[in-house]
Amino acid sequence: MRLMRIGPPGRERPVVRVDQQTYIDVSDLVEDYNEAFFAAGGPRLLHEAVAARRAVGTVHRFDAERIGAPIARPHQILGVGANYRSPGSDAPVAQEPLVFSKAPNSLSGPYDPVHIPRDSTHTDWEVELGVVIGTRSHYLADDEAALTVIAGYVLVNDISERTFQKERGGQWLKGKSAPTFTPCGPWLVTPDDLGAPKNLRLWLDHNGLRRQDGTTADMLLSTAGIIRHLSEFMVLEPGDLINTGAPFGAGKDLSPPQYLTPGDTLTCGADGLGRQHQTVTGAGREQVA
Repeated sequence: MRLMRIGPPGRERPVVRVDQQTYIDVSDLVEDYNEAFFAAGGPRLLHEAVAARRAVGTVHRFDAERIGAPIARPHQILGVGANYRSPGSDAPVAQEPLVFSKAPNSLSGPYDPVHIPRDSTHTDWEVELGVVIGTRSHYLADDEAALTVIAGYVLVNDISERTFQKERGGQWLKGKSAPTFTPCGPWLVTPDDLGAPKNLRLWLDHNGLRRQDGTTADMLLSTAGIIRHLSEFMVLEPGDLINTGAPFGAGKDLSPPQYLTPGDTLTCGADGLGRQHQTVTGAGREQVA
């Protein structure tokens, strides 16, 4: 099942994608794809209702309506850095994953513009697999237990401002949290539809040039391992979003490095998770919903 939210920012309504042209409106059944929905096992409970509506043809056609992030603002957005093998690198693998957080209100839709922050010269891209938590979790026993708490998977572009991240006190939160810095979607796919993402292809184009092209087979710590590890240090809540790292090819990885400027475009995608497209706008144009 593929969950989507469509409508203006702050007024999105929940729907279920049928195919490229059509969807089923479920806004009369659930308030939103939020913490309460996931905590109640919402994706599983929706299956029967969606099947019934699809059987009688209660479907709608996608129009020009905006597609929002497929989840409502989460309790927290967490990320894992340096989680992919780099081509030709013999650097030792860290024994503990690098973990950071992003402001929950950095979440934006998959086709919304990306706003460069004021005083930024090093805003960067990173296509990633995102995992949405479905069950309140703490001290998960093993990776098998971690797999059971996943509500679904999403495509994420983890936008970062590298100078803010690395040179403003070494606090990654500063470089990860600006408005529009977490484009997410277009849909959330449930584990029964996607399966375990062991070899899922991720790619990103900057101004039409392929910059990232990798698979989750190159992850150093699996999605289940990331969830289990994070649960040692915090309580994971239903609806939380976890970004699992990016394959080689972010702007910082290039020689010479390349960063975003107004008018640039980003297009990214992942197997089974759809694709995104963003246009980059200049500093001072932030629109906070």
